Amino acid sequence: MNPFTANPQESVAAWGEEKVIAAIRRWLGPASPRAPFGIGDDCAVLAPSRGRQLITVDPVIFGQHFDDTIAPKSVAEKLLKRNLSDLAAMGGRPVAAVLALALDPRTKQLWLEKFYRGLATCARRHRVAIVGGDIAQATGGLVASLTLLGETTGPRVVTRTGPRVVTRTGARTGDRIFVTGVLGGSLRSGHHFRFTPRLAEGRWLARQRDVRAMMDVSDGLAKDLRALTPRGCVPALVAAALPLRAGCDVRAAVTDGEDYELVFALARSADSETFQRRWRRAFPRTRLSCIGHFVAERNPPADALKLSEYHGYEHLR
Repeated sequence: MNPFTANPQESVAAWGEEKVIAAIRRWLGPASPRAPFGIGDDCAVLAPSRGRQLITVDPVIFGQHFDDTIAPKSVAEKLLKRNLSDLAAMGGRPVAAVLALALDPRTKQLWLEKFYRGLATCARRHRVAIVGGDIAQATGGLVASLTLLGETTGPRVVTRTGPRVVTRTGARTGDRIFVTGVLGGSLRSGHHFRFTPRLAEGRWLARQRDVRAMMDVSDGLAKDLRALTPRGCVPALVAAALPLRAGCDVRAAVTDGEDYELVFALARSADSETFQRRWRRAFPRTRLSCIGHFVAERNPPADALKLSEYHGYEHLR
């Protein structure tokens, strides 16, 4: 659905900011609590967090992350879920979100309604309260930027400074590399807006002492793995072990991006077979693949996939 209209009476300009905000309150319904804990005040008020607080932000931009072939409901779901995927990568639980909109005055009222009703449905499904936001005019474009607040879930593994948060750092030489789900062809298959964020899987992994580092795969495995790789090491991937989406090859699996799967490092001292059996009991429907391990940079295996020959998505290039 094209978000813009040539008929002024169908556009948000016919309403103006105040009527648009009033409509947004109706469309969100119970997904947004009443002020001062929801829309309607200068700031939203949140209850104290039970664990460490987590925060992430991601936008969707017309012409870059979606076009008029994508339903507005799916655009809203993608916006929230790509933020939820970041939270999953740190083993967190979502709490609340705020949404900033930059709208061309030609934006259709109907498009915006379907967008917010889709956002409300997705937010209720994942127990996220939409507690505020902002609207600004952006002639010629449409940008929705969502900031998601979350918290650690109090895992059994606790550090001296509080409940553990899994980050991208911590992997060591010899650690095995695992990835959830399948990779490649996200845009072609529609996975980039139909995916399910790995929230439960991320929380489970954060509770495992042998999981040393983790992140989500959003810009392509070839790029994202660099952030997980310890200093002086390279990832030695086995091409045949990569979990390919139907119709995809190795290049697609490591470069396409927008897979929103979790990639993590498991300590080399861990019993890999036992770990995978426990995973299958916890998540029988989520595939888990060991795709390689980290090795010293000066001594990579001859048959390892040369990731330097592949490139994921990089902004501003």
